[in-house]
Amino acid sequence: MSDPPTIAAPRRDSHAPTRFNPPPDACDAHCHIFGPADRFPFAPERTYTPPDSGLDEFRLLQERLQLSRAVFVQASCHGTDNRAMLDALQRGEGRYAGVAMVDESHTDSDLDEMHRRGVRGIRFNFVRHLGGQPDMSRFHSMVGRVSPLGWHLELHFDAVDLPDYSDVLHALPIPFIIDHMARVKASDGVDQPAFGALLDLMRSNERAWVKISGAERITATGPPYEDVVPFARALIDVAPERVLWGTDWPHPNVGEMPDDGDLVDLLASFAPDESDRNRILVANPTSLYEFG
Repeated sequence: MSDPPTIAAPRRDSHAPTRFNPPPDACDAHCHIFGPADRFPFAPERTYTPPDSGLDEFRLLQERLQLSRAVFVQASCHGTDNRAMLDALQRGEGRYAGVAMVDESHTDSDLDEMHRRGVRGIRFNFVRHLGGQPDMSRFHSMVGRVSPLGWHLELHFDAVDLPDYSDVLHALPIPFIIDHMARVKASDGVDQPAFGALLDLMRSNERAWVKISGAERITATGPPYEDVVPFARALIDVAPERVLWGTDWPHPNVGEMPDDGDLVDLLASFAPDESDRNRILVANPTSLYEFG
């Protein structure tokens, strides 16, 4: 029998977008597949146990949100066992891409097979509550191994730690993405040094990308997350061609479960100009994840 969940399930009553109609091929570039645990067990070393949140449920949500494509990011609760994510990619028949978590047990043949199924990057957690800095020798070893595949890195940081990794990030030979606006605290304002470090990184490094996701994580005021808008707009202004957006469904470890329809609507405030929204939803993910 599976262990009981330790975190909340996502909302099943999210509303459809009300502020704009997403364009064809719009992509949710940050979401997760959890379980089902009886088929794809969670990692023994996980720090939380989510409820099953699988592809069938996600497809219903995408239809409601008027989104067509998605990027499934491997989460720490599944560790380096990517089978649930890879199964979703296989069933998606080209509509989805993936970001894996890997270690030395994965052979080059394993990586080639992941690439064939739609994986285009690997993820590393640097966030303190998820274990903090990974083994950096393994980190650099894996960078070298995935570079010939044309993959990128997905990096999960706490914003206050970004300056400590400035040299590491600028030395990376492949593109990398900073998740969730580096989890900046909206309550500290756009002038906070941590956010300044993120803006400087986006200005100075053409390999740096950022996801303007996680509004429900960094807000101080809650829905409709208007206090997050200045942060997203500043990042779009700096590097609109290297910005991605996602829901982060099914929202593991959040304080208050969001309505995913609110998160889609929020993009109208992040990017009031339709051409910017279309770039973020279609052109940028198409380029990075090789859709189509």
